[in-house]
This record gives sequence, C-alpha cells and structure tokens, in this order.
Amino acid sequence: MSVFADLVRHLADLLQPLFGATAAAAAIVLFTAFVRLLVHPLSRAAARGQKARVALQPKVAELRKKHAKNPEKLQKAVMELHAEEKVSPLSGCMPSLFQLPAFFLLYHLFSNTEIGGKANELLSHQLFAAPLGDRWADALGDGGLFGAAGLVYVTLFVFVAVVAAFNFRRTKRMMAANPAMPVGDGGPVPGAGAMTKVMPFMSFFTLFTVAVVPLAAALYVVTSTTWSAVERAVLYR
Repeated sequence: MSVFADLVRHLADLLQPLFGATAAAAAIVLFTAFVRLLVHPLSRAAARGQKARVALQPKVAELRKKHAKNPEKLQKAVMELHAEEKVSPLSGCMPSLFQLPAFFLLYHLFSNTEIGGKANELLSHQLFAAPLGDRWADALGDGGLFGAAGLVYVTLFVFVAVVAAFNFRRTKRMMAANPAMPVGDGGPVPGAGAMTKVMPFMSFFTLFTVAVVPLAAALYVVTSTTWSAVERAVLYR
C-alpha cells in the first residue's frame, strides 16, 4: 500500500505545475487511463469473443433442436462447438476482473488515515473544494447539495448520468439487433428474460458507486466508465 501511495504522490508532484491543487485528482485520472491501456488487449479479445458468440447462435440453435431430448449431449456438443471455434464464454468478464485490484487499491488508500505508520498526506488533496478522501455524505454535511464540495459531486453525477444514458441507448440498440436469448451449455439460462430487461439499466449503477465510495475511487470509476463507453462504441460498432 505504501508503495502505491508513493506512486500516486510522485505522479501528483509531476502534475503539480499543470494542475495545481487538483494535481492528485489528475494523477488518479492518469493512473486510471494507464490501467485501461493495460487492459485494452483484453477488451479487444472480449469484443472478438462477443462477436464470435453472436455468430455461433444459429449453430447453437441447431444443436438445441438436434439434442432437445438429451441435455447431456447438448451440453457436450455446445462445449465442443465453442472449443472448435476457440470461443470462451468468460472472455467478456476479464477486463472488469483485471481492473478490480486497481479500484480497491485506490479505495483503501483514500479510506485510511495512516499509511505505513505515517499520516496519509493524500487525504489533504482535493478535487476543487472536495477532499479526495471524503464521500458524498461528507459533502452534504458540509454546505449541502449546492455547497462548494456538493457542486463537485453534482457535476460528477451529471457527467455519469450522460455516460450512462449513452451506454443505455447503445445497449438497447445492440439487444434489438441481436434479440437471441442468452443460452448456457444446456439451453436457455433461467431468468435470462429478466436479466435481458435489466441489463441496459446497469450503467446507472455507477451513480450509486460514485455516491458511496471515497472521491478518489469515484474518480477512478467515472474515468474508467467513460473510457469503457468510448472503447465499446468503437470495438462493437
């Protein structure tokens, strides 16, 4: 943790001449962009996997008809089809999983008052009037919704809502273009219909995350979500 804290501090020092008091916030944005660059090859692989799975849907449908009365044969046939086409059903999860350590590092770094037995100096850094270690509840208690710190969160919420709306519309278009029911190895996934209806709204969950985590972690989420929206629009076009 102390090594990561030193990394953020050094990066903030380098950005100080350009961003002044918001240098630590800029360092977090830059760190997030670096993480997303590292994960980008996995995102490209996930996009290829998604397109491959869509292309396989007609063949999977034929297998379901052929082995409708034998779930075991259907499962084996679908697994063989995926192996033959080199399509992994887990590829879409990999980008998110590889980002979790970076998010939790930031979360813990800006949730602890001490790092390595010393006072956590990063907690004194701010994004304009909002301390990076505070949460939305702290901003509401210090000036209210439209106080100096509250306005920082209002701006973030508006930005996240715009990105979420963009993701919502793109997801709806993708689902309309590919209405096939999600399937498992043995047929339709139980509850898939409900999942399909809820999926477009998942982007708005980011609003809740931004509200409850330290502002530094919220910045990571906002930057990563925005990157993901642009990246997916390009990769899945």
